[in-house]
Amino acid sequence: MNKKIISGIIIFILIATLIKGYSFYKNIYGKAIVKNGTLFINSTDNLLNVKTKLTQFINNSSNFEWIAEKKNYIKPKSGRYELKEGMSLNDLINLLRSGKQTPIRLSFNNQDTLEKLASRISEQIEADSVSLLQSMQDMGFLESNGFDKKSALGMYIPNSYEFYWNTSAEKFRNRMLKEYNRFWNEDRISKARKLNLSKSEVLTLASIVQKETVQKSERPIVAGLYLNRLRSNMPLQADPTVIYCLKEINGPNFTVKRVLNKDLLIDSPYNTYKNSGLPPGVISMPDISAIDAVLNYKEHNYIYMCASIENIGYHKFARTLSQHNRNALQYQQWINKRGINR
Repeated sequence: MNKKIISGIIIFILIATLIKGYSFYKNIYGKAIVKNGTLFINSTDNLLNVKTKLTQFINNSSNFEWIAEKKNYIKPKSGRYELKEGMSLNDLINLLRSGKQTPIRLSFNNQDTLEKLASRISEQIEADSVSLLQSMQDMGFLESNGFDKKSALGMYIPNSYEFYWNTSAEKFRNRMLKEYNRFWNEDRISKARKLNLSKSEVLTLASIVQKETVQKSERPIVAGLYLNRLRSNMPLQADPTVIYCLKEINGPNFTVKRVLNKDLLIDSPYNTYKNSGLPPGVISMPDISAIDAVLNYKEHNYIYMCASIENIGYHKFARTLSQHNRNALQYQQWINKRGINR
């Protein structure tokens, strides 16, 4: 055979080998991810599910499946993974195989019930609201950690926390218990003891303060007022507890803009017009400002308060009943003029 022909064949084979090798290299190490994005892999997903979810991020999903097999990526690890434009399939599979997911900032605040809290959390992690609620209401867990159904909501301190997206319902609940214990440091426990209140009682009072005023600057004053009443063995007569009772009767979406005299007669342990002392549990989830407002209450001689009509959103405070009655009459006339009957 002609030497030129042989040389040509050899050169052709070399070029073909180089092209195939380059193609092979490009498939594995070349740019595969076409855009930035977040890949969520559920606990129930298999490799086919992952391949389907990746179609919006990569051009050739068949290459992914082939390389995954070569790299022994068979059982996906659930989680939330951040994908970067230009990432290779090799880097992608190494990331997914390692399970090094990107954590999220989970947050919640002022949820009135465990049901609402479970719903809020399920919007942020893989666990659904049903499993979260079941975990939160587990009596074995509650009793072993000093809680019951009435106080359970107080275990969840509103804040932002770092979590992995695939956190289970039980792991979320257990982490919240750790955060609760971390929140109740020696300083806060010492202040609660000085008030002669348990942690649960502080949270209950804080939940009333929370609902009484949205003004954080006013909360230590309101807390001091309620503490004055408790020390004088006076009923708290807190309208938020009556509203809580009305919502228990009429449903959580029942709107109350005005508490009526007949409402004060509701027979419930949460009605602080009929019962002295604190109610048996929180009426809402108090935030940190409300809790610390109780622990760092402002000392004063106020016994009464009424919504202010000059400074909307705030209260007028009074030391005597006669002064309070004048404030209350002024407020009632103002609310009547606006036709607010309920």
